[in-house]
This record gives sequence, structure tokens and C-alpha cells, in this order.
Amino acid sequence: MQIHIPTPLRAYTDKHETVSVDGTTIAEALAALTAAHPAMQQHLYTPEGKLRSFVNLYLNDEDVRYLPAKEDSPVAPTDELTIIPSIAGGTPSMADGCCR
Repeated sequence: MQIHIPTPLRAYTDKHETVSVDGTTIAEALAALTAAHPAMQQHLYTPEGKLRSFVNLYLNDEDVRYLPAKEDSPVAPTDELTIIPSIAGGTPSMADGCCR
């Protein structure tokens, strides 16, 4: 399967936009990714081995958080997994009741 790497994490995959891995589940595919690129481990997982809350995964455009088996969902060699880090911040707007 193909895993699409976001720009901020490409430094840890030798600048590859996409990495090909083997696995029968999303979890196995991510394990193959971190085995091939160990520096990705700390950016994707907590020290306890849980996927970080700000890491969003999409399997063929479906949010993995809403799949019945989540990271244990099966994958096929033709599937694509996209990693999208959450982005927070910005400035409050007038609509938020700020800055009157």
C-alpha cells in the first residue's frame, strides 16, 4: 500500500512524499513505515505506543477514526493511507467575541 506523508514529516522519510509498505491492516502498515523510517515513531506515537491525538489518518479518503475496526481495519495493496497532522492556532476573530 501507499502511505502519503505530509510535508512536515517528509524530513523523516528521506523527503519521500509517498512510501510503499506491506501490511494487512492499517496498524501493520504504520509499523512497516516506522520500521523503515524509525524517526517517524516519535512523531506518530506517544511513548505508550498510542497514535498521537493530533495525527489524523485517512484510508482511501475515509477517516480511520470512524471505521469500525479503526487501526485494525484491513487494507489491500492498492489502498492509500494519508497522514494529516491537525493544525491549531490562529488569531481570534470578531465572530468569536474577541477584540470588541
